[in-house]
Amino acid sequence: MIDILPYLPTKRKSTASGWISFNAPCCVHNGESSDRRQRGGIKVNDQGWSFHCFNCGFTASFIQGRNLSFKARRFLQWLNVPKEEIERVNLESLRHRSVQGILDDRQRTANTVQGIEFEDRELPDTFALIDQHMPVHWQYLRDRCVPENYPTGMIHGQPDDKFSRRQGVIIPFTYDGRIVGHTQRFFDDHNPRYIHDMQPGYVFGTDLQGPNWKHAIVVEGVFDALSIAGLAVLHAEINDAQARLIRSLDREVTVVPDQDEAGMKLVDRAVELGWAVSMPEWPSNIKDVNDAVKCFGQLVTLIHIFQARETSKIKIELRKKQLVKRLRN
Repeated sequence: MIDILPYLPTKRKSTASGWISFNAPCCVHNGESSDRRQRGGIKVNDQGWSFHCFNCGFTASFIQGRNLSFKARRFLQWLNVPKEEIERVNLESLRHRSVQGILDDRQRTANTVQGIEFEDRELPDTFALIDQHMPVHWQYLRDRCVPENYPTGMIHGQPDDKFSRRQGVIIPFTYDGRIVGHTQRFFDDHNPRYIHDMQPGYVFGTDLQGPNWKHAIVVEGVFDALSIAGLAVLHAEINDAQARLIRSLDREVTVVPDQDEAGMKLVDRAVELGWAVSMPEWPSNIKDVNDAVKCFGQLVTLIHIFQARETSKIKIELRKKQLVKRLRN
């Protein structure tokens, strides 16, 4: 495995948690100005390394025994690692994988969701668990109907952080009890309102599901999911990997889109996947499931969802046209 430390900038500092901070080389390649405040962080162990930039949000990682990913290769190139050295590392990594290791990988893939795996991720160094002693953040979570036992953090940026003046909360993304990413939601309405560290194919809320549940409710946003123990795809679409993960739960799926024009994309995708759709007749000021829970409470909201649940393509299309007409008037 490559000793990556000699390729890091000489100006760097180490933290007690094992992270090494230095000027991130990725920012200028991702539309940001050159990092001069050591916003890049890398953690190295015997099995590989993990890099995260707290300026432009770029991440990359490498584990011995696996192929170098496209992002890992780019990161090494930005560190001026010679091309032949990068190829040597990749070949050595593949040789390192024994026959038994390949068999273990195949078995692990067979036991996971059709080959979907998520790597462990670190939460931001600024993460601090929210409790009643942080009244602004605590009340925000209560207003958004987030369960008190779900671990959430507050945003408190460093002086050199471009978002340091914006307050907000951090919601960890978990899968099988492991942290595999997070989202930051700022309190103000300036853009960006959300910053995701999200891996391809990830669906939020699988750890919220009960073991014997027969239904799964798919929504768009993380607060929608938290308020009803649902599944959030975190954008107005469902990609193939997310669909495979949701199907693996072996439940009757109901998609509840946001009641805006963007949310109608979820309706079309749900029909394509053969899933039920629910578009309750809520007042015009209620845009999504979280708004409904804040207005009616969780139980009544769930009743509304199941009462409006529809599997007929014709009836789904009629209800969709009604919603679109209301939105445009």
